[in-house]
Amino acid sequence: MADLEEVDLGTKSRPDLSQEPSFSNFTRNSSTESAQVIPITISPPEKETITPTDWAGGELNPQDAWLPITESRKGSTYSAIYHILASGIGLQALLIPIAFSTFGWVYGAIFLSLAFSWQLYTLWLLVHLHESESGTRYSRYVHLAVTAFGPKLGKLLTIFPVMYLSGGMCVQLIIIGGGTIQLLIRTMCKDGATCNAKPLTGTECYLLFMCMAIVVAQCFPNLNSIARVSLIGTITAIVYCTMIWALSIGKGRPRDISYDPLPLESTIATYGGILNALGIIFLAFRGHNVILEIQGTLPSSPKHPSHKRMWSGVTMSYVLIAMCLFPLAIGGYWAYGNKEPFSNGAILKAISQFHGHNTSQYVLGLIYIIIVINCLTTYQIYGMVVFDNMEIWYTSRKKERCPRWLRIVIRLLFGGLTFFIAVAFPFLGSLSPLIGGFTSVPLTYAYPCFMWIAIKKPCLHGGMWCTNVALGCFGLFLSLLFVAAAAWNLAVNGLNANFFKP
Repeated sequence: MADLEEVDLGTKSRPDLSQEPSFSNFTRNSSTESAQVIPITISPPEKETITPTDWAGGELNPQDAWLPITESRKGSTYSAIYHILASGIGLQALLIPIAFSTFGWVYGAIFLSLAFSWQLYTLWLLVHLHESESGTRYSRYVHLAVTAFGPKLGKLLTIFPVMYLSGGMCVQLIIIGGGTIQLLIRTMCKDGATCNAKPLTGTECYLLFMCMAIVVAQCFPNLNSIARVSLIGTITAIVYCTMIWALSIGKGRPRDISYDPLPLESTIATYGGILNALGIIFLAFRGHNVILEIQGTLPSSPKHPSHKRMWSGVTMSYVLIAMCLFPLAIGGYWAYGNKEPFSNGAILKAISQFHGHNTSQYVLGLIYIIIVINCLTTYQIYGMVVFDNMEIWYTSRKKERCPRWLRIVIRLLFGGLTFFIAVAFPFLGSLSPLIGGFTSVPLTYAYPCFMWIAIKKPCLHGGMWCTNVALGCFGLFLSLLFVAAAAWNLAVNGLNANFFKP
């Protein structure tokens, strides 16, 4: 009787398509002189793909249901607007009048309009790259970059920029918020003339701001849950921008104002000043590193994809952003010309310098309070990206949701770390043009163009292909120029590295 050797075809598990598709079943005769080989050819099953008609809109990655960014996908167009405005308008916009003092009215308006249009186009690319036809949603910038460029190159290009623009932004918000608290105390107490209590030091102001930010962070488990916080951030951002440019125009221009660019010593200094001014304009737009995360809070289905709601939110948000930034730039330049102080919160400092004597301390105090509240709300959005990355590490290893007590510990540790960095490097804002040159600029203006080409694969040498290649390459070129100009500026003017002296 012949002995038959059974071949396990692995019907209970999905076949490994990387193996050879042919198997051999050997039937051996009891006779040792001959053996008969009967090949059995099995064609591999076709790879299962999910088409838009098959996908019902459910969660394809179960891990997303455990993480702060994607834990709740019940957002709306309005919640997206609140998040975009709260994360997109910041104190970096107060520096735009400085750029106008270099370019003048015409070129300043042209460059600001070009940067605004360019970053709005890359936002459109990111919004439409958020989900694939199969239903896969790329709710994190790094995830999309890895899909487009591959694991090694994608992580190399985006992990540090995304973490700096999230964690680093939280550090800068502590510096700005803590510094504004100190200004508020000095303004209301008239530098100690009306207050007997000892004023808070810079470190104490940083600590006070950080404690308030972490207390707020403990109250909201995911990004969608902070929609009301972002609404407060939206209102405060619009109010303080409007108050600042309206106050600057209403108080009139100081004497001996000039709109001529300040004379520079050499040609190199002139080109360096132009590039620094251009960098101020291009770095005034922020939020691209969280736009996919915000879209990840929206529901999606084949009939109602998330990009429709998201793009409506982006459009309405950037109408309001333009209504804040352009009057701030034009009104600030009209009011102060080339007398604008070159420092953080430039136009705000100009109001205090030129109109402090005839402006009510309560008006200035109200502006400072609004800025502090805005910084607290913005901290929640950028901090959520860091919390999400920390929980990804935990859930990937434990295969379970992060417990509540661990979330509390993560937020406390992150708050302590950002506070330490803010106290150790209170001059971090002075390095923003340098670091932003190789983090924010390519992430905002270049990478989305290349990711569109890699994922969508437009027709070679077609309109979309040429447009994205040109913009992507020019974005990388600008990034190198801004880094070089910022490094040159630091080499010439030096850096006030006041370590541990906020």
